[in-house]
Amino acid sequence: MEIYGMVTGKAGKSGFGSASTAEDVTHSIDAKHLTAIITGGTSGIGLEAARVLGMRGAHVIIAARNAKAANESKEMILQTNPNARINYLQLDLSSIKSIRSFVHEFLALNLSLNILINNAGVMFCPFQLTEDGIESQFATNHIGHFLLTNLLLDKMKSSSKESGVEGRIVNLSSIAHTYTYTEGIMFDYINDPDRYSDKKAYGQSKLANLLHSNALSRKLQEEDVNITINSVHPGLVTTNLFRHSGLGMSVFKAMSFFLWKNIPQGAATTCYVALHPDLKGVTGKYFADCNVTTTSNFATDISLADKLWDFSTKLIDSLH
Repeated sequence: MEIYGMVTGKAGKSGFGSASTAEDVTHSIDAKHLTAIITGGTSGIGLEAARVLGMRGAHVIIAARNAKAANESKEMILQTNPNARINYLQLDLSSIKSIRSFVHEFLALNLSLNILINNAGVMFCPFQLTEDGIESQFATNHIGHFLLTNLLLDKMKSSSKESGVEGRIVNLSSIAHTYTYTEGIMFDYINDPDRYSDKKAYGQSKLANLLHSNALSRKLQEEDVNITINSVHPGLVTTNLFRHSGLGMSVFKAMSFFLWKNIPQGAATTCYVALHPDLKGVTGKYFADCNVTTTSNFATDISLADKLWDFSTKLIDSLH
C-alpha cells in the first residue's frame, strides 16, 4: 500500500483505489446465481458487504452471534432492497460447539455455497479465555474461521463442481499482521496471560488469517479444485472493532484522519475480491484498496503456515 494512493484515492492497476466503494467495485455484476455466507454481517463493513452482495442479487446468509442485531440488519437491508435474499443463522466464532451447530443448520438448508467471507473479528481485547480455553482473539479471529472454512469446504467443492462456478473464500486480515510477537505465532504461549499483549495478540491473529489463506490456497491448487482464497486489508475504518481501544487510538486517529475510510469504502476490497470477474483464478494473494499488495515475511513463510495448520488442527481435535 502506498501512502500517496491511500491519501489521494488514486486508482491502482485494478482501476479502483482507497476511495472506491463496495457499490463502485461491483457495478453491473450479476450475482443472482450465487450464495454467500458472511460472518459478522450485522454491523460495519460486514453489514455493508451483505447489503451490496444482496443488491447484486446474491443470496446472503448473515452468520452472527446476536439474533436481535442480525434481524435488525436484515430489516434494514430489506427496507432499501425489498427483493434482497437475506437470511440469518446464529454463529459464535469463539465456540467450537456453535460453529459445528451453524454448519449443521446451514447444510440442512440444502443450498449451494459459492462465497465465504470470513469477516467477523474482535480486536485489542483484555486477556480472556473462551469456553474452549483458548485466548479470545486467536480463538475468534483464527481458530473459529479455520474450523468454519474446513467444515464448509466440501459443500463449496460440490457447489463448484455442479455449477461450474468458481468458489471464493475471503479472509479479512489487516495491516496489523505486521505487528505481532517476535516469533510471529506464539505457539507455546497462546494462552499465557503473562506474555499477553492485546495489540500483538490481534496482530498474531491477523497474521494467522494470512497464513491460513496461503496454506489453503496451496492445498486447493494441488487438488485442482475450482476455489480461490485470498486475504484482504479493509483499511482503517471506524467500526465496533475499536470498542476496546483507549485514548492512544483516539490520538492516533486524530493525527491520521486523512487515512481513514468510511464504511462503504472499507467494504470495497472485500466485495471486489468476492465478486469481481477480473479475479477469476487469482488465489493466495493479499489485497488492500482493491489491489494486490505485499505482506510481511512471516506471512509468506510456508513452514510457518504449515506449522500453524497442524497446530490449529490438533488444537481443535483435542476439544472434539
